[in-house]
Amino acid sequence: MSTQPSRTKSTLIFGGAAIWGLLLVSCVVTSRTMVAPPSIPGATFVGSGKCASCHEEVSHSFSDATHAKLIAKGDNGNEMIGCESCHGPGSLHVKSGGSFGTILNPNKSPETCFQCHTEKRGEFSLPSTHAVLAGKMTCSDCHDSHKGDSVIGGGTNMASMNETCLKCHQAQMGPYAFEHEATRDGCVVCHSPHGSVNARMLKSTNANLCLQCHAQTQTAPGVYTIGGRDHAGSMLRGTCWVAGCHEGVHGSHVNNSLRF
Repeated sequence: MSTQPSRTKSTLIFGGAAIWGLLLVSCVVTSRTMVAPPSIPGATFVGSGKCASCHEEVSHSFSDATHAKLIAKGDNGNEMIGCESCHGPGSLHVKSGGSFGTILNPNKSPETCFQCHTEKRGEFSLPSTHAVLAGKMTCSDCHDSHKGDSVIGGGTNMASMNETCLKCHQAQMGPYAFEHEATRDGCVVCHSPHGSVNARMLKSTNANLCLQCHAQTQTAPGVYTIGGRDHAGSMLRGTCWVAGCHEGVHGSHVNNSLRF
């Protein structure tokens, strides 16, 4: 009787076990970057309860904040996720009765946010971005870490997201006689707010930005129909908003094709 099937089965079992062993070893020996809370010379951690005793107006609304979901409970959580994860250890601040300079203020620098949101540092270093690294803006201009969604207008709240952008970009506010429907879905449909390689923080530099919503169909060789009109020649003249066609990309008062 042949023992080949038995040998094959044994080979698969021991081979699989060896592979799992290598994976486990690689997980153990792989170096990891540990996120540590900011430090303040001479200060120790006192826990979020101490903060709440003075900053009641902040702690009261913090329970429904996005960051509140990360709080580590108990004595072992004092140095983990809590108020001091962003503001630094608070013993000196408590001892001094709340003196300035004894606690960190993330509104003064994005570095506190970058300790967790590491990818945003790279995005803010791209050619077209908001001037956060230059110190002209802070993360809190657009985000509220103490109440509600940290990403203002997240989920289905696109209207409030636009309100956040329009606080500064008032020229795009409208109202317009002919609205660009994309604005209802949020500015981030076309823009990358933390930074982009493209001008004006656009997600794309060409007509592909518009074609993500405005479907293109080819009805005949060399004919590209968008909105019931052949755009084959127009596509060669540049982007939709600089080719002499749809300059009013945020909205228009005179033309339903967003011209002028």
